[in-house]
Amino acid sequence: MRRPLSDFNRGGPLAKVVGEAEGTLLIRADANVAMGTGHVMRCISLAQAWQDSGGHCVFVMAESTPAVVRRLREERIEIEHLETSLATAEDAEQTRQIGAEKNAAWIVVDGYQFGADYQSAIKQSACKLLFVDDNGHAERYCADLILNQNSHANESLYLRRDSHTRLLLGPRYAMLRREFRLRQDWSRKVRDAATQILIAMGGSDPDNFTTRVIDGLENVREFRLEIVAVVGGSNPHLAEIEAAIERSRHSIRLVRDTKDMPDLMAWADIAISAAGSICWEFCALALSMLLIPIASNQDSAADSLQRMGAARLLPGGKKFYGEELAREVVGLIRSPSERQSLSERAHALVDAQGAGRVVAELSSQLVAERKEP
Repeated sequence: MRRPLSDFNRGGPLAKVVGEAEGTLLIRADANVAMGTGHVMRCISLAQAWQDSGGHCVFVMAESTPAVVRRLREERIEIEHLETSLATAEDAEQTRQIGAEKNAAWIVVDGYQFGADYQSAIKQSACKLLFVDDNGHAERYCADLILNQNSHANESLYLRRDSHTRLLLGPRYAMLRREFRLRQDWSRKVRDAATQILIAMGGSDPDNFTTRVIDGLENVREFRLEIVAVVGGSNPHLAEIEAAIERSRHSIRLVRDTKDMPDLMAWADIAISAAGSICWEFCALALSMLLIPIASNQDSAADSLQRMGAARLLPGGKKFYGEELAREVVGLIRSPSERQSLSERAHALVDAQGAGRVVAELSSQLVAERKEP
């Protein structure tokens, strides 16, 4: 049974991690079919934790999709739209102005398009800056905090940072949405018969890897698979995916723009997925992962998870063949011991409290600032 949301406010489990958030958290992140929705979705996790601890949140966006806007409104998150190109000086100026108007305590910036100049421009405001990063892509960092929630995160990525810049590194800070926090006490029983497969290739999947995976699984002839294919509300390939499902030998259900991912992950025996932020959700639900890095910015995280024994990588990466996919899936189905090991190692990385820890750090810095003479 799910616990009521009030359990995660004052006095509940989240409060023990967070304390009390004050003021407005302003988040600068974008989404479109090409860049996907991952930056926005993980920032929604942070926004939820900020809300649950008593604060207000505003998203500032230059690009979005109807599905993302709908999700933000469902979360009662205010949206401000920029009338400018991404990551320009005008973008930073408008973001600073909105921060001042909303009396923001922190500005959070998440996206590969934002670099050193953008950070410097935001730092000209009275707000403190949290920069969410994955691979150390900026030439220099001047943010108050850098958050890299990946298992490969380390200080060497951020040697060119200002002396005041603090680091929040590793899956301890993996930001999971509220629905995952509500499942934090759930435990997985690894089944001998592991034919329930979850396909999740990203919120927009612009290159339609979902169809490629469905077609590739036609090469699994030893088992009758029960498959759920999850697509985001921004996916432009529904007709092709539905055609692939129609011709499949397996039982496949298409789920679009769901808020029930924890339930689907709990149902599944194996996830076939892109190697984005969803990996930390799989870890929280102790789900065996077969990862396909579909973009270069996913390579480091995927390699790290494989080295740690928390995931398997599909040979060939995004250039995989269907026979390779089938061979890997059949191997996992036939090896409960390997799935048990993957499950345990993944689950050890993430405890679903990462967003609360980030909010606690933001709040503590504000308290310390007020105490300074």
